[in-house]
Amino acid sequence: MQRFFALLDGKPGAYGVAFPDCPGCTAMGVDENEAYSNAIEALGEWVHDARADGAVPSPRSVAALRRDPDVKAALAEGAVFLSVPLIEETGRPVKANISLDRGLLDAIDEAAKRAGLT
Repeated sequence: MQRFFALLDGKPGAYGVAFPDCPGCTAMGVDENEAYSNAIEALGEWVHDARADGAVPSPRSVAALRRDPDVKAALAEGAVFLSVPLIEETGRPVKANISLDRGLLDAIDEAAKRAGLT
């Protein structure tokens, strides 16, 4: 699974996430968890649109991002890195019969509920 690094900053009630490698891709939330969940969705939508335009960037490493002046400034102001998975919806439902650890299944169910899925 491909992952992009993002920057999280803010304060209780207003957190923001920005993707240095995906210009204009941002997300917000009232807490860190909501901002992270919204960032996963925003990244998937941003990449979908970028793919339609034929230009999906490759994610840079944390080391490379730390050399970026804008990232350096954000980190100096208190931002932290997030590793955000790229989850692209294909529009093709599949049925699978698998065995999973209960904790993993609970996490999947929680993510599905947030997305309005079953």
